[in-house]
Amino acid sequence: MPAARISQRISAIAESATLAVDAKAKALKAAGRPVIGFGAGEPDFPTPDYIVQAAIEAAGQPKFHRYSPAGGLPELKQAIAAKTFRDSGYRAEASQVLVTNGGKQAVYNTFATLLDPGDEVIVPTPFWTTYPEAIRLAGGVPVEVFAGPEQEYLVTVEQLESALTDRSKILLFVSPSNPTGAVYSPEQVREIGQWAASKGLWVVTDEIYEHLTYDGVPFTSIATAVPELGDKVVILNGVAKTYAMTGWRVGWMIGPADVIKAATNLQSHATSNVSNIPQMAALAAVSGPLTAVDKMKLAFDRRRKAIVAGLNAIEGVECPTPKGAFYVYADVRALLGKEFPSANGPVRPSTSAELATLILDEVEVAVVPGEAFGPSGYLRLSYALGDEDLATGVARLQDFLGKAQ
Repeated sequence: MPAARISQRISAIAESATLAVDAKAKALKAAGRPVIGFGAGEPDFPTPDYIVQAAIEAAGQPKFHRYSPAGGLPELKQAIAAKTFRDSGYRAEASQVLVTNGGKQAVYNTFATLLDPGDEVIVPTPFWTTYPEAIRLAGGVPVEVFAGPEQEYLVTVEQLESALTDRSKILLFVSPSNPTGAVYSPEQVREIGQWAASKGLWVVTDEIYEHLTYDGVPFTSIATAVPELGDKVVILNGVAKTYAMTGWRVGWMIGPADVIKAATNLQSHATSNVSNIPQMAALAAVSGPLTAVDKMKLAFDRRRKAIVAGLNAIEGVECPTPKGAFYVYADVRALLGKEFPSANGPVRPSTSAELATLILDEVEVAVVPGEAFGPSGYLRLSYALGDEDLATGVARLQDFLGKAQ
C-alpha cells in the first residue's frame, strides 16, 4: 500500500472550530452578506494607542530588526514576572518566563514539555477547543470531566477524583473560563488546588482572562492560593484578551526553571523568537496602566447583561449569567428535535452543530456549537463585538428560534 500523504498525528487534529466559524462569517461578510459574528473571542476595540506607539518606535530601531533570544527579550521577561506579581501575587524570576507566539504556543509548549506518551491530563469540560488537540499532539490523553449549567459549569473535587488514574499527570485549570465564562470562588480554587497537590499532580493554569471578572467576583490564581503545589505549576497567559491584542501574537508560560529551559529549547527549533516589534508592544502593555482595560471591561459588562437577557427571553434557551471572560454558554438542548422553517423546507436539528449551521444559513448569525467544547446541546456566543451588532444578532436569534415548533 502507498504511504499516507499526511501523517496520522496531523490527520487526527480537528480544525479549530472557533476560527472556522469566524473565517466563514468573515468570508460571507466580504461577499456582502450582513453576517453577525458571535464566533471568535476577539475584542472589537483597537489596541490602546500607547501600545501601538511603542511598536512604531521599536520598528525604527535596527537592533529589533535582528534575531533575539528564543525565549523572549530579557526586558519583557522581567516585566512579565513583575506584572504577574502585581496582578496575582505570584513571585517568579525572569528565568521562569518563556515568551511565545500567542497563547496557543504556550499551551502546546507546556504539554509537549511535560507529557510522555499515554500520560493523562484531567480537562474540566466544557473546554477551549485547542486544549485537547495540544494534549494529543504532545502524546497525552485528555480525560474530560463535564460540569453542566446546573452546577454553573464548575467541576467538583469529587468529579476530579473519579477521573484520577495511575496515568494522571496534569490537572488543567481555567478560571475565568473559555467557553463558559465561569469563575471559581477563592474557596473552590483552594480546594481543587489542595486536592491536586495531595495527589502529586501538576497544575497547568490558563489565566488569560484574569482581568475580566464582573459583579465584584475576584480572580484567584491557583498558583498563589495553593503554595503546596510547589514547583509543579505552570501559568499560561498573554496580552491578547486583556489589551485587545489578538493579532499581535504574544503569550507566555511561567513555570519551574527546568521546565522553562526545556520549553525554550523546543521553541528554539520550532519558531525561535517572537517578532521583536510585538514583544516591545507587549512590554508597553504589561508595564503600563490598566486604564484602557477598565474601560473595555465596562463595555463587556454592559454587553454581558444585554446578551444574557436577550437569550433568556427565547423559549427553550437557558443562559446562565457568566461571571468572567466575554462569552455566554447557552443551553439549547430543549430546542433540539424541534421543527424550524428553512429555505429548503422544515428542518429538525438533532445536534447543536446542526442548529448552529441552520442559524448561520437562515438568519446569518455565526455561533459556535457545543461540540467544539464538549457535549452537544449548547451554543457559545462571544459578546466582545459591538453593541449594535450584538443587539441585531440577538434580535435575529429571538425571531428565528422563537419559531420552533
